[in-house]
Amino acid sequence: MPSSGGVFEVGVDGDVVYSKRATGRHAEPGEVLAAVSRRVG
Repeated sequence: MPSSGGVFEVGVDGDVVYSKRATGRHAEPGEVLAAVSRRVG
């Protein structure tokens, strides 16, 4: 979902699989894809 304030979160089926807010940093290359892949199996 689009947002404002520098929040970047990626979710799968309503579950957050990566959150810039939670980690305090930008994702490394491939990190978001890996998180989504782990979630969907």
